[in-house]
Amino acid sequence: MTYSAELYFSFRSPYSYLSVGRYRSMAEQYDLEIALKPVYPLAVRQPDFFERNHPNWIGYTMRDMVRVAQFHGIAFGPPAPDPIIQDMTTREIAPEQPYIKRITRLGQAAARRGKGLVFAHEAASLIWGGAQNWHEGDHLAQAAAKAGLDLAELDAEVSAEPDTLDEEIAANQSALEASGHWGVPTLVFENEPFFGQDRIEMALWRMKQKGLQPR
Repeated sequence: MTYSAELYFSFRSPYSYLSVGRYRSMAEQYDLEIALKPVYPLAVRQPDFFERNHPNWIGYTMRDMVRVAQFHGIAFGPPAPDPIIQDMTTREIAPEQPYIKRITRLGQAAARRGKGLVFAHEAASLIWGGAQNWHEGDHLAQAAAKAGLDLAELDAEVSAEPDTLDEEIAANQSALEASGHWGVPTLVFENEPFFGQDRIEMALWRMKQKGLQPR
């Protein structure tokens, strides 16, 4: 019996990146299908989030994500460019956000084809794995190819259906909140949310309780 779960994911979230490869490995090792559900980051949904947060929040998060990557042996580096255009001094979010809009819509287009999880892992590895100018050249084309996808085809879909894709992405966010959480990464299995990269082992434990078996 194949089990199913949904992974709510943001391409701007370092913790989403630090979880997606481990969830991909889980889906490859166990009789499990994980459907990617891309959502826009808080910087898009709540542009004043960073202005309202505690001043220590950014510094702590930067320290923590680096040590999580080191702990798990995951390649990690600051995104170049950041998927969100933001003034890090004032924390102000720019009104136009071409990078995050494109990559999130690409993720949703990949999810339509049942390959969202693999694409998210390959693309996030560019963004957060130390690649320079991940949005240029053939970086994303190679990431798409590793996921069994054609970037030109995905980009054509993004250009033709931006509003429809955004509606699907908004529906993902609504489904996440209906599950009982609001942030990413969150894995939902049988209506039970597991938030954070530090809940992966617990999610697997729960699925094994329900009978999940290795492939």
